[in-house]
Amino acid sequence: MAYEVNADKGWVNRGNLYRMKELMKRAEAGDRMTMTFLGGSITQGSVSSQYTNCYAYLVFDWFVKKFPKTAFTYINAGVGGTTSQFGVARAEDDILLYKPDFAIIEFSVNDENTDFFRETYEGLVRKIYGSAYEPAVLLVHNICYDTGISAEEKHREVGAYYNLPSVSMKTTIYPEVVAEAIPAREITPDDLHPNTEGHALVAEVITNFLEKVYEQKEEPEVAFSMPQKPLTINAYERAVRHQNYNSKPVCQGFEADYTLKKYVNDIFRNGWTAGKQGASISFEVEGSEIAVQYRKSVNQPAPIAVAIVDGEEKNAIVLDANFEETWGDCLFIQTVANHIENKKHTVEIKLIETHENDAVPFYLVSVITSC
Repeated sequence: MAYEVNADKGWVNRGNLYRMKELMKRAEAGDRMTMTFLGGSITQGSVSSQYTNCYAYLVFDWFVKKFPKTAFTYINAGVGGTTSQFGVARAEDDILLYKPDFAIIEFSVNDENTDFFRETYEGLVRKIYGSAYEPAVLLVHNICYDTGISAEEKHREVGAYYNLPSVSMKTTIYPEVVAEAIPAREITPDDLHPNTEGHALVAEVITNFLEKVYEQKEEPEVAFSMPQKPLTINAYERAVRHQNYNSKPVCQGFEADYTLKKYVNDIFRNGWTAGKQGASISFEVEGSEIAVQYRKSVNQPAPIAVAIVDGEEKNAIVLDANFEETWGDCLFIQTVANHIENKKHTVEIKLIETHENDAVPFYLVSVITSC
């Protein structure tokens, strides 16, 4: 059964439409364009029956049908279970590398509604919106349909500061679920991930916005310059991932994984593995923010490690590779230093507990730094 929502209520921040209007003018003239989508599992298309039924592809398909003269390229950079903290670290490789003309950013159900994620989200927005390719950017805010929880409040603060258009499922789909006009199980199996019907509704909210922009594309609008002064301390815009192809850590018992990474969701690649207690790997990095990214596994038991910054063992942070959820292995990111002095630091990851029957080794995917 097809359900309807009041998509007109979805456009929660008008923003500056100069880039969006110019995008549509170019598309109408027959230019070549690259359409990119950066987010979590919803953007990836989780639970939709096939990739062409996910909201990202449906939005892409709207452009294809609306502007038949233009050759569009589709880049879906959704990675399940990840936040804007990881998004800003991978934005260069996963979407900016393709010189995007259009970018959707979607992390509102992956981030928490905190000042920390407001800062990481701002870093991501600044990196994409401020890139040399000047893409038209749309912020998309999804929601948990049972609790109404999302990071939309903090994300919209960033969107308003940068005068970016944004659309919301909180003001469109969610009220219909609360009123039981749309049974939750008809559009989502877990109150988080839309199924095929749910993705169609999300796409409807977005394409409704695009239709309205199209209707006013000839109305003149002055370009908006990105503010030089950020809204937050903004220590995440220049995030860098340290993996085995771009760093030379000191390894004692850790081995590099050189398995070829085939696609964006092939996430446990380019890192290091270890399985014996006492194994260690040490990095010398520079920045004021440091995070360790590793695999939490549903296959248990799994090893436990600690991360030690600048030799301060008393402040060691535990990295437990045992994942208590059931949906699959998690690419987990653990912040180990936040707003410390911007200089060179050492980061050591050391295994402190292993088991004879460990189901998997410890997998260190990357160390992420920024300043």
